[in-house]
Amino acid sequence: MAYRRLGVKSAHRGMMLRNAATALLKNGKIETTEPRAKELASIVDKMITLGKKNDLAARRAALAYLTEEDVVTKLFKEIAPKYENRQGGYSRIVRLEQRRGDGAQMALVELV
Repeated sequence: MAYRRLGVKSAHRGMMLRNAATALLKNGKIETTEPRAKELASIVDKMITLGKKNDLAARRAALAYLTEEDVVTKLFKEIAPKYENRQGGYSRIVRLEQRRGDGAQMALVELV
């Protein structure tokens, strides 16, 4: 599976995606660049799938990835039960205008 490098080193990329996933699950939507949004959507879908399993191993896996414990609690108690009957596609990417400074394509990532 190929992944996007996003113009940063691997440690920075990993932490950036962890922070973005935590922010998305905490707030319900975030605005970022389109390549980051595409990477983030797959990560968040995997986190919600962990939340749907609702066992100790899944909770520990989510705690290992997300940076805030209260977001993990929210994931397991509020977010995942909403998607109980849904088989996937928990996030939506909406393209926005280009960023004024560097012309990067912006996107809005939100939970469906």
